[in-house]
Amino acid sequence: MVPSIRKHLKRLKAPKKWMLSKLGGIWAPKPKSGPHKKFDSFPLILILRNKLHYALNSREVIQILQKNEIKIDGKVRTEKNYPTGIMDVVTIDKTKENFRVFYDKIGRFTLHRIHYKESSFKLCKVQKIKKGQNGISFLITHDGRTIRFPDPLIKINDSIVFDLIEKRIIDFVKFGIGTLCLIIGGSNIGKIGIITFKEENQGVSSIVKLKDVNDYEFSTKQSNVFVIGKGNKSLVSLPEH
Repeated sequence: MVPSIRKHLKRLKAPKKWMLSKLGGIWAPKPKSGPHKKFDSFPLILILRNKLHYALNSREVIQILQKNEIKIDGKVRTEKNYPTGIMDVVTIDKTKENFRVFYDKIGRFTLHRIHYKESSFKLCKVQKIKKGQNGISFLITHDGRTIRFPDPLIKINDSIVFDLIEKRIIDFVKFGIGTLCLIIGGSNIGKIGIITFKEENQGVSSIVKLKDVNDYEFSTKQSNVFVIGKGNKSLVSLPEH
């Protein structure tokens, strides 16, 4: 017998980065299928109810979303369990507020308030680069975007600056020594540092060493690194760490 698809998620099994109270009930919102993996996403209901406190319960969240005033990366979203993720831009037309989904210094999801001009673009990590029909190259980003005809200099693990209005790449940052990075996985999730050494291991995950502003050195897998700038200059504004 084929097991049925579970449509629910218990609060004790929810990711710790959501910061849900154990005494808040039995159930937690289960993210719908979308651009981010289930446990790397932050449901839209938690943004409106738990973070911004614009709603007290699920019913009020649905009423807010039905007014088509909540946009994720420039698109109206009406599903309360829509999965937002790192670097996504949340726009609220009613209050004229813009936020970027980020990690705090201990790896919990946070909303970083940004200026209107900064809400027009986002950073995307390049996950794959392939060739399709007729030899047309395309790349796939961490948020599920497929972009054709990328710059030949763009490689895997680089970050692109994607214009959310014109739907095109306007800039990119190479992955390498001296780049500013955000850690998006592992025990150091949420930390920001500059790459000082890159160790290539054949057959296993490559290890990257970084140093933060306090000269604290730490290591992580290369797959956990998200390039956000070069040197001490970030392409997006950062929350206070």
